[in-house]
Amino acid sequence: MRGDLKKVLIQYPDRVLSTVLWLVALHSIAMGLALIAQPALLMKLSGFSSECERFFPAQGGVFHILMAVAYIMGATHIEKYFYLTVFSIIVKALATLFLMVYCFAVEFKWIVLLSGIGDGVMGLMIFLALQNYLHLKTRYGNRYVK
Repeated sequence: MRGDLKKVLIQYPDRVLSTVLWLVALHSIAMGLALIAQPALLMKLSGFSSECERFFPAQGGVFHILMAVAYIMGATHIEKYFYLTVFSIIVKALATLFLMVYCFAVEFKWIVLLSGIGDGVMGLMIFLALQNYLHLKTRYGNRYVK
């Protein structure tokens, strides 16, 4: 591991966790807006018909935006909303499972596969950042190695 990255991970585990949650929230907002708007070109490039029912994808978009609120709450108040961060890991794990099962058991679409992989990576990033934060907090309390 590069020295600078290791230093950041050790000195600022709260900032690392917060940054990961903010990035996941931004992704969730972007996906939510895309699912609500359902632009024809994006739907076509993703392998979906522009003539499909619009309600359920839009509902999924609203869910993404609501989840972004939970990610942002966890990012801005790590201690206060600790369980939202744990919930975020669970949500990403279940989203990964759902998307992979759907992709391989129901209907293969490359965008569903990529979404499943992406959710898995984001969940893993949150999990690792949280583990780093908890490890250093347990080891050093409120004073991190500086």
